[in-house]
Amino acid sequence: MSTRIFCDIAEISQVKKFNKKKIVKGFTTNPSLMRKAGAKDYSEYSKKILKVCNNKPVSLEVFADNYENMINQAKKINNWGSNVYVKIPVVNSKGKFTGKVIKELNKKNIKLNITAVYNATQTKKILKVINKKTKVIISIFAGRAADSGKDPLPEIIKSLKISKNFKNVMILWASVREPYNYLQAKQLGCHIITIPPSIIEKIEKFGKSYKKLTLDTVKTFLVDSKKSNFKI
Repeated sequence: MSTRIFCDIAEISQVKKFNKKKIVKGFTTNPSLMRKAGAKDYSEYSKKILKVCNNKPVSLEVFADNYENMINQAKKINNWGSNVYVKIPVVNSKGKFTGKVIKELNKKNIKLNITAVYNATQTKKILKVINKKTKVIISIFAGRAADSGKDPLPEIIKSLKISKNFKNVMILWASVREPYNYLQAKQLGCHIITIPPSIIEKIEKFGKSYKKLTLDTVKTFLVDSKKSNFKI
C-alpha cells in the first residue's frame, strides 16, 4: 500500500501550484493556516480553495468549541463540496472528548478528519463511536509529539493495528518536520501523510547519491566563503 501525500497549505497560489503536481493527492488546512494565508471570510476563502481543487480531498476545520456549534459548522462545511472532509478536533479547548459530535456527523455520512490526535488511546475512543462505512481520517500529530520529546512511532503503529478492521478509516501522519518522515510513514503503512510545500519539493528531489551530497555541500561552503571574501 502506498502512502498518499496531501499538501498542508491554505494559500490560494500554493494550492494552484501543488494541485498540478501528480505527487499531491489532496489538501489539508486549519484555522491557523487560513489566518496565515490572509483569509478574512472563512466560508468565502474555503470555497476559493475548493474552486481550485474540486477533484481531490480537501480537509476544512470547524473552529467552534461546543457541541451545537460544531455540528452546525460541520454541516455547512460539508455542503461546500463532495470532496470535503470536515476536520473535528478530538477534544475541545476544555479537554472534553468530542465523541458525541463525531458520532452524530458520522451517522449522517459526513466524511471526517479527526485532528489533534496524539496517541492510540484517543484513536480507540474514536473507533468506538464511528461506523464501518463512512470515511474517517485520524490525524496523528507525529511532529509535534516529537517536538515535545515523545516518540510518535509506537502510537502510530498501535493506531494502525487497532483500526485495521475499519476499511473506512485512514491513519494520517501529521505535522511533518523533515522529508524523511515520508519514508517513515511509508514503512509503517500510514495511509496518508500531510506535508508543507517546502518539504514536498525536497521529496521530489530524493535520490541523490552520498557522493553528490558531499560534493554539493563542499561546493556550497566554498561559494559562500568566496562571496564573503573570507581571508585567514
